[in-house]
Amino acid sequence: MRDIDVKVITQAVKKMCISANINLGEDVVKCINERIKDESSPTGRDILEIMLQNVDIAKSEQTPLCQDTGMAVIFMEVGQDVHFTGGNIVDAVNEGVRQGYSEGYLRKSVVSDPLIRENTGDNTPAVIYTDIVPGENVKIVFAPKGFGSENMSRTKMLKPSDGVQGVIDFVVETVSIAGPNPCPPVVVGVGIGGTIDKAAQIAKKALTREIGKNSEKEHIIKIEQELLERINELGIGPQGLGGNTTALAVNVEVYPTHIAGLPVAVNINCHVARHEEITI
Repeated sequence: MRDIDVKVITQAVKKMCISANINLGEDVVKCINERIKDESSPTGRDILEIMLQNVDIAKSEQTPLCQDTGMAVIFMEVGQDVHFTGGNIVDAVNEGVRQGYSEGYLRKSVVSDPLIRENTGDNTPAVIYTDIVPGENVKIVFAPKGFGSENMSRTKMLKPSDGVQGVIDFVVETVSIAGPNPCPPVVVGVGIGGTIDKAAQIAKKALTREIGKNSEKEHIIKIEQELLERINELGIGPQGLGGNTTALAVNVEVYPTHIAGLPVAVNINCHVARHEEITI
């Protein structure tokens, strides 16, 4: 059994809140650089280059990559041999978000009730997903989710007979409907299986996978590749102004499901695909 003081969790979350909103991952930067070479539209190439300039400015000036610093989404893998001390783990995570968004001068975008819409003033509470895993470590993945892209998400209960083609058509349709709204080029997370809520969860988690890293399942790799090709053939392009770089990546995750269903969820991220992780 390993004791971990929740203050350690708070400090880790605070640092990730600030860092993830300022520093774009090298996997995303590398992919944008590669797409500049292949982008057919001169305007599209200019936009991609401006995006990289924004990345450099954010890093040098220590300022957010985007004015929408998102709602805090936390994925935690907690070792079953971990014992948290000093307080409640959920409170500790939210305290980290509060400190990070306040001390980092990040925009507070969370309202306490979706209908009354009174701002909480500190970007809490976070959306927290927890998995219990073997071991005595805690892995935390932080992903600030802006809502220009979040608002373009969709779910659908397909029939099992719709099969792979039905899934592909629904994902492509979703990106097509989204158009320029999620600030393309986008990263597309797709969740297939489980129940409708599980499909949505794994679609969001798929967005935290490193760009360029495919699924471990051969049949899913083929789906990811076909989806990326078809989405980039839509012609939406960088910032919706045309071109063949509508998506940087399509990440698909699957989960066992009921014999009578085929749940599918699509969660879209803008080109500022922010996420950081730490293992404690």
